[in-house]
Amino acid sequence: MSQFDVIVLGSGPGGYVTAIRASQLGLKTAVIEKENLGGVCLNWGCIPTKALLKSAQVFEYLNHAKDYGLSADNVDKDFDAVVKRSRGVADGMSKGVQFLMKKNKITVINGYGTLQPGKKVSVKDAQGKETVYGADHIIVATGARSRELPSLPQDGKKIIGYREAMTLEKQPSKLVVVGSGAIGIEFAYFYNAMGTEVTVVEYLPNIVPVEDEEVSKQLEKSFKKAGVKVMTSSEVTKVDTSGKGVSVTVKTAKGEEVIKADIVLSAVGIKTNIENIGLENVGIATDRDKILVNDFYQTNIPGYYAIGDVTPGPALAHVASAEGILCVEKIAKMNVHPIDYGNIPGCTYCTPEIASVGLTEKQAKEKGYDIKVGKFPFSASGKAQAGGNSDGFVKVIFDAKYGEWLGCHMIGAGVTDMIAEAVVARKLETTGHEILKAIHPHPTMSEAVMEAVAAAYDEVIHL
Repeated sequence: MSQFDVIVLGSGPGGYVTAIRASQLGLKTAVIEKENLGGVCLNWGCIPTKALLKSAQVFEYLNHAKDYGLSADNVDKDFDAVVKRSRGVADGMSKGVQFLMKKNKITVINGYGTLQPGKKVSVKDAQGKETVYGADHIIVATGARSRELPSLPQDGKKIIGYREAMTLEKQPSKLVVVGSGAIGIEFAYFYNAMGTEVTVVEYLPNIVPVEDEEVSKQLEKSFKKAGVKVMTSSEVTKVDTSGKGVSVTVKTAKGEEVIKADIVLSAVGIKTNIENIGLENVGIATDRDKILVNDFYQTNIPGYYAIGDVTPGPALAHVASAEGILCVEKIAKMNVHPIDYGNIPGCTYCTPEIASVGLTEKQAKEKGYDIKVGKFPFSASGKAQAGGNSDGFVKVIFDAKYGEWLGCHMIGAGVTDMIAEAVVARKLETTGHEILKAIHPHPTMSEAVMEAVAAAYDEVIHL
């Protein structure tokens, strides 16, 4: 039996990053992967969707060339070529992870891994051969998949999940997206920008419901302006797939409405991959579809750990990576501190983009803070106007008593690249006045952060 210091089950952004950090720390490391290195994020999620979204954005730019004093006649798209480009980007990134495995001398074991007692993992390869591997530390990083609702059983053709949504052979003329989290919203933007008639159905009162209410309202406004039909406080109760397309029955406050479409995309969240991986064999505790862990990702059974989507934290690639790094640094006996889950940025890559960190205004009030709120619209930004991207704003929330930066919420062009300023500032316990006195370059979109802070303290110049 091959023996390792660390075995990582799953090679997504949690798993492969964990393996690399473990190897850097001098631990003999192996990764077990049943599909492609990089997991869902690199192969079917974060990366290929961004490639699709970029194609949609370029297509939109070309269709609005006149707005920039340019001429681009007879602009058309090749849907198949757009999908192929996306797959090419994903394949390139997956090959990059293969290189990183070799560079860091990590053993890659292809096959389906099942946990066994005694710090062992049994791996069945494509030919059905089983091999047992042992390790002092076994880390579960098996991620998650598209969740299915009883009223929306996915058949992969007319009712689809995110995997099928990024590799359709033919662009649908009409699409219903159920759920308005990041996955649903990004695909709604992509297909609408490419010319599909899109309807978004959200059960809660606001789309992107985890975001600040003002951000949700702005996105709804921008989406409606772009031609997306948005139905909030609505529920899909039935989907009839017997005809050529689909008939979607939606229950709203005003009664039932039937929407005809070619395809329904179910984007109602994720389901963790914790079945059939041997948790019961070992006695690892779970609760509500999650593996229970402590602050350093140890399960209730010594020698077994879990990180990423299978644990109770936010199901985000950057969170899984951070958890994995912390987990192996603790294993290597480094002096580490638990992750601050109150300072995790969230990003949605539609147009306009959304990025946020910390408390929403509503949450801050519910927690009893006396707050200062500042908001700066991109319509007052010279860079945004010059770029033709004036939709959106930056909103900041501070504790009035101590100046603590409680939350930052952005919607607009490129804000997913801007949110890190707020994340770092909050990590360093920066106050509003310190942000104000840090000179921001002009003209940039990032100036809006300084201007929003200035608005919170009644010092705003450009409003």
